[in-house]
Amino acid sequence: MSAQAAGGGGASEFSARQARSPLIVALDTDDPRRLADLAGAVGPHVGLLKVGLQAFTALGPAAVATARRHAPVFCDLKLHDIPNTVAGAAAAAARMGIAMLTVHASGGPAMIAAACKAAPDTTILAVTVLTSLDDADLAGVGQPPVAEQVVRLAGMAAEAGAGGIVCAPGDVAAVRGVVGNALAVVVPGIRPDRPDHPLRPGDDDQRRVADPRTALRAGASHLVVGRPVTQAADPAATAAALLAEIA
Repeated sequence: MSAQAAGGGGASEFSARQARSPLIVALDTDDPRRLADLAGAVGPHVGLLKVGLQAFTALGPAAVATARRHAPVFCDLKLHDIPNTVAGAAAAAARMGIAMLTVHASGGPAMIAAACKAAPDTTILAVTVLTSLDDADLAGVGQPPVAEQVVRLAGMAAEAGAGGIVCAPGDVAAVRGVVGNALAVVVPGIRPDRPDHPLRPGDDDQRRVADPRTALRAGASHLVVGRPVTQAADPAATAAALLAEIA
């Protein structure tokens, strides 16, 4: 199994932050100044900062470096390719000092194992089914219903050595039933059930969502929050209030 890695100030900081805050705020922007401002504003309130495809495609390793000044980094690249290619990409990502890295579970056990071997000091997270997809979407590409596919992929990924699973809030309990309590379960699609947040359930492209407390009660270890924080008038205050609410 992949170990949780150093980010920001190192492994000890990552562990301390994880214990203090389950929040991961997504820095989804291609503007370097905006990314730096968001990272500085919400960094004190999070366990990790997420650098995803938009920021990494536009800014590359500089996005990770900027985020790491404020918190450990979750690099959400969702790698999916042949094992050798994913291993090379995972090793390159790990050299940036990230704490977590995503691969698609549907890439198969050999690919997941290759990523884990190439980045042994980074937690490799296997993404099951995206929160934007539902049963009809999966049927359209010849896959079984969400509930069945998530559990199947989670079990396979755990056996392949993944350090954690990414799934929607409604899938957490079933995933815990398959992988137990040792792995991280990282949950996007978090939509705080408060009228002052800019997004509420059903208002955006994520279909399988829940409020933070529901996800934590089900067994989530980390909550990924993006637009409800980053599009708020005061991201720092919103992140602080969200953390206080779930604490």
